[in-house]
Amino acid sequence: MTQAYPIQFKAEMKEKVWGGRALEQFGLEMPDGAIGEGWMISDHPNGLTKVINGEFAGLNLEDIRHRVGKEWFGTKSNIDADTRFPLLIKLLDCNDDLSVQVHPNDDYEKLPKGELGKTEMWYVLDAKPGAKIIYGLKPGVTREQLAHALENNEVMDTLQEVEVVPGDSFYIPAGTVHALCSGVVVAEIQQNSDTTYRLYDYNRPGLDGELRELHIEDSLNTVAFGDSGATYMKTETAPNTWLSLAKSPYFHVEKGIVAAPWQLTTTPESFVILIVCEGEGTLTWENGQETLQAGQCFLLPANLGKYTLEGNCTVLRSTL
Repeated sequence: MTQAYPIQFKAEMKEKVWGGRALEQFGLEMPDGAIGEGWMISDHPNGLTKVINGEFAGLNLEDIRHRVGKEWFGTKSNIDADTRFPLLIKLLDCNDDLSVQVHPNDDYEKLPKGELGKTEMWYVLDAKPGAKIIYGLKPGVTREQLAHALENNEVMDTLQEVEVVPGDSFYIPAGTVHALCSGVVVAEIQQNSDTTYRLYDYNRPGLDGELRELHIEDSLNTVAFGDSGATYMKTETAPNTWLSLAKSPYFHVEKGIVAAPWQLTTTPESFVILIVCEGEGTLTWENGQETLQAGQCFLLPANLGKYTLEGNCTVLRSTL
């Protein structure tokens, strides 16, 4: 039987009208065009990622799921042959503004068959001076007021804007109105879902030259008016300690700064996903070693056991 090892995948690149070429800074293989998203670890039908290292090289995450199940992915994962990997990991290059959007929760009755809701979080990897995001409605905005604003092209007057810098972290529960804006590169950890409802898209044509579809009724049905539970924070932390960034029913994301050898271990309850945000180093386990550099993402099986991070780098650790 294959011994557990940290798995790395080839990113599935997605061209977007708002994308650019910023993900090239991470040394990723990129096609031509405006690339907005790199799906780094994905078990979604719209972008299955294939392994590029070790014994599973050439297999996609769905193939691996059929082979190893809970022993590798953890008792909390509920993974079997018919249950997909629960998270989707992306890097996003926002060369232009994304649409103003909202995601449904798991209980929304109009979810496409087989889809989950979409709670997510962002960690800002890079941001141009003055870059911002749209993060929630202004206090007190009601469904009726938002609907009126949409009808009268005044929706921007109902939204909160936040200026961002590298290292900022945002937790975005389903129901939170949001939009990444131009000049931002982020790492995104989310439920394994590809369902987005667009409220507003700046009357901008898509890649085919046509205006992109809006989803007004679904959006209004989905928005959590009042407090959606969204939070954001600065993330300064001491070396070789974990700072909790986002804790939800679906994932727990922490930030760590590696400055000295850091001995860690996985647990039987959950896999670990490591995202290297900046710097370089090494990841060592009982049977091998991988070099770490910014932009890399690794899936560490729940049964990997002890591993060590060394070097000078910033990482995100995601578990169930």
